[in-house]
Amino acid sequence: MKNSKITIGIAIVCCGLLQQCAIIRPGEIGIKQTLGKIKGNPLEQGVKWYNPFVSRIVRINVRTVECFNTLPLPTKEGLSVTTEISLLYHVKPESANNVYLKFGSNYQEVIVLSNFRATAREISARFFAKELYSTERDKVEKAIADELSSDINQYGFVVDAVLLKDILLPPQLVQAIQDKVNAEQSSLKMEFVIAQQKKEAERRIIEAEGVKKAQEIINESLTDKLLQYNNIEMLKSLSNSPNSKIIITDGKSTPFFTNDLKN
Repeated sequence: MKNSKITIGIAIVCCGLLQQCAIIRPGEIGIKQTLGKIKGNPLEQGVKWYNPFVSRIVRINVRTVECFNTLPLPTKEGLSVTTEISLLYHVKPESANNVYLKFGSNYQEVIVLSNFRATAREISARFFAKELYSTERDKVEKAIADELSSDINQYGFVVDAVLLKDILLPPQLVQAIQDKVNAEQSSLKMEFVIAQQKKEAERRIIEAEGVKKAQEIINESLTDKLLQYNNIEMLKSLSNSPNSKIIITDGKSTPFFTNDLKN
């Protein structure tokens, strides 16, 4: 009986020595390699037992990964600009086995980053430096992401985004771009001033036309009888004035009057 218990204990210890566990965490895929060969489907999260003498568990990260690079990129005019650019990508979980078989555990450098650098240089050469620096950044990011996806998606990789974080241009080019922007702003300001002056001129023309029309209406209404009537009314008001005046008139034309009695 004792011998039986000892035998069972030895068997358990031997099994324990021959077994080892690996923990596959969330965001990882496990690949079981036995005697140099990949065995079975990718292992999902959890505890996995294996014989450490003939097998091992390789973990593949399937979360989105950021690869930050500082790259010199050529431009359409033949310049070289230093860029800080990030690639966001992840491995398809169902493709983890194929990725490891084809590229090994250093797949990021072997296939992803090598293609990323080449694609970034190819795309940037289609744009002028000022476009990379200001107006076309979104187009550049999308073009790199689309081109890279067509190159590496077939191997089990998904490109999530490409981000141009910073572009360091030569100082003389930065100054040239700034000068051009300032010139464009000055031109827009001058166009605004000219438009304002045109509006002011139009306002004055309209005002002058209004004054002219008013004078025409007044002139049309000033008949001889109306003028004579106004003269009579004026003489009446003068006659009631306490000041001494000399009025010279022939009774028809507009009277001339003065209050200077010395002359």
